[in-house]
Amino acid sequence: MRYRFLIDTYETERVKVVSVWSLFKDEDLPVRPHQVDPRGRSVHEHMVHQCVSEDFWFRTMLDIDVGAPPLPIRETRWEFIKRYAEDSGKRLAALRGEDETWWEEDVTFFDVPRSRAWVMTRRMTHTAQHRGQLMAMLRMLGHDLHSTYGPTADTGGLMQNHAPTIYAYASLDALLEGEAAGGAKAPLPGPSDKPVTERPASA
Repeated sequence: MRYRFLIDTYETERVKVVSVWSLFKDEDLPVRPHQVDPRGRSVHEHMVHQCVSEDFWFRTMLDIDVGAPPLPIRETRWEFIKRYAEDSGKRLAALRGEDETWWEEDVTFFDVPRSRAWVMTRRMTHTAQHRGQLMAMLRMLGHDLHSTYGPTADTGGLMQNHAPTIYAYASLDALLEGEAAGGAKAPLPGPSDKPVTERPASA
């Protein structure tokens, strides 16, 4: 099936969402990029937006309704992780059942016609945008960063220096099990003696 790559990408993207969420602490949820400027979403507001926005896109544009409220009853970090993991898993199962005709059919994307394949691509880039904002906030908060796509400064720096990719958890099931027990993320190697950017600051 020619659109299998979109399903496979969504399967990994949903794991990346909750992996980044798992790197925060509960006390981080009210934090904004600038605490007195409400224009920047708080960590909590990002989690709400991810759940509500994805539910809306899937229901109204992709015709996939998981039959559950998009937000957890208690809006804590762990409850957001569980809610999103469950709902996105149901969406993934529904996507796997669709054929090429379904993916190529035009639907209404806000006020313009677009194929479902186009909408799905835009949905995942939308998610990646917000995840990137959260990763920047993790740095602002002084937290370590595990891999989401490749090496980070905390896993060894630049790929060209052969820094490893180290995910917080090996799988979504391992993440849910580990976070339910209070956290069991993979250890990080600590600072590298090599630059972590292509333009390191002068000493």
